[in-house]
Amino acid sequence: MKQYFVYILRCSDNSYYTGVTNDIEVRLAQHQSGKFPESYTYKRRPVELVFFYVFNDIIQAIVFEKQVKGWSRKKKEAIINDNWDQLKELSVCQNKSHSDNVDSKNQKGFDSAQPDTENK
Repeated sequence: MKQYFVYILRCSDNSYYTGVTNDIEVRLAQHQSGKFPESYTYKRRPVELVFFYVFNDIIQAIVFEKQVKGWSRKKKEAIINDNWDQLKELSVCQNKSHSDNVDSKNQKGFDSAQPDTENK
């Protein structure tokens, strides 16, 4: 059965690159050698493989790769450090204006269920 790998590389500028491949050794060698000058990692070599996850289905691998690419640095570092349980905590909105982070007793806000009576 064919295997597919979603992987994360740490680049020389300390950024992360996420990709998917069916041959992780060959793909890592391609990144290291600079085989593709137009690629993200070309000017950020050397790179270090810091995470990979194995899939038997390419569709699942691609979905996971796209998901990880959209994650924050902290979420990527959580899985790199095998702290999968931390993902839920890191997914909570930290924006001060988010409804879960507003003290409703001391905050005047918009309540769409209330009629506009000031201008009538």
